[in-house]
Formats: sequence, structure tokens, C-alpha cells
Amino acid sequence: MSDKEEKPLHELLSHSLVDIYVGPDSTQWILHEKLLCHHSPFFRQTFYNKSGSQSASSKAYGLPDSDDQTFELFVGWLYSRALRYPVEEKEIGPLLDLYLLAENFEIEKLGDDVVETVRAWYHNNETYPSLRRVQYIYANTEEDNPMREMLVGCVARYLTLSETIPKHWDNALRKNGQLAVDIIRSIQEWHLESQAVPDAREGSLERGPGKGMGFSGVEEGDSKDDESRVKEEGLKNGEAEE
Repeated sequence: MSDKEEKPLHELLSHSLVDIYVGPDSTQWILHEKLLCHHSPFFRQTFYNKSGSQSASSKAYGLPDSDDQTFELFVGWLYSRALRYPVEEKEIGPLLDLYLLAENFEIEKLGDDVVETVRAWYHNNETYPSLRRVQYIYANTEEDNPMREMLVGCVARYLTLSETIPKHWDNALRKNGQLAVDIIRSIQEWHLESQAVPDAREGSLERGPGKGMGFSGVEEGDSKDDESRVKEEGLKNGEAEE
């Protein structure tokens, strides 16, 4: 994705308009062509020919698979260059949809703004991305994606600082090898000093059933109190149904 050099809004509000039809009901959005094409290489290719001059084709485009709410967020950003800060975790979902729309429209700045907004919300609310949010982005993006990297970095910290691995995360990591590998890569990027990392070769730790926590204990949790704590963490991390 790439954006052209920024221009003042008034220079992009030309007389030429385009019709964008969104969703299964073909909700009509009438947008300024120059503004839309300035920010989106996708729409520049749609409404202009290779020489950069206006195309003689129809000034209409359909997005039947897009969501009205997501496109409304896009239009809001297009004219204001700002995103509304989410109040509740349930508002993260539409922002992730907006991020995927930004990728489809090849608008790097919008994608960066969404990543920063989502990151700030989790940080300011002292919580972490839920499994379903991470899985949604993994299902719809490729490797080395900025949103992927931000979310998995959050998860790496959450799991590293937790005394147990919640069962739903345990199941997901067993099934999704790429996610597990990405978490390890994220931890490697912390560049920890060797003295700060326990060394199992020193032989000072007891291992096996009945000796210390054990891997099975870490995965499953050891007590009802621990299970309650994991449940509370899950709710804090947005695991409750919306």
C-alpha cells in the first residue's frame, strides 16, 4: 500500500463525483472522485486509465461484500483523516474490518491509523487482544502484516507474564503452528539479556509430575481459584460473547 503526498482537503473536493454501492442492499455513497483516488491506488486504477487521465468508464463501483458500518467508518476517515476512539471492546471488531478494507483499497495511512488506535485502546485499558480478534486477523491477512505483528506482540506479553495458559489459547496454539511461531519471534524481538532468562541447563529446577508446576499444570491450571482467575482474565481480554 502507498499514499500520495498529502494535500489540503479543499484541493481534493472537485466537482467530479463517483457512486459507490455498498453491501447486499447496494447502499449508495456519493464521494468526491479526486479525494477518493488521491488516497486509494485501488480506486485510481478503477476510475483512471494508465496515463493518469480520467477514464471514460462509468463513475460507479460496487462493493457487495463490504459492510455498511465499515464503509461509513472509512468515509469518516476519508473526509476527516481521523478515527473515532473506541469506548468498548466490541468497537474493536469494526475497526479490524476497517483495517482489512484499508488493505483492499491500498491505503497505508489508514491502515497505520487503525493499528495505532487499536494498540492504544488495549494499552489504555490495560487489557489484551482476545483469541477471536487474533484469529480473525490471521484468517484475513498474510505473514509480516502490521496488525498481525501488533496483536501477536500483545499476546506474547500476556502469555509470558501469565502463570497459566488459558485452555482456549492452549487449543489454538496446538492447532495454529504459525501463531505459535510468531509468538516466539515476537519474544525474540525483545532482545532479553541472557541473565534475565532462566537457564534449564543449570539443573536447579525440579521437573516432572509432582515436582513443581509441570507443563501440564501450566496448560490446564492447578486449582479452582486458578480457573476462576483465568476466566476473569478471559472476560477482561474480550472473550465474553458480544
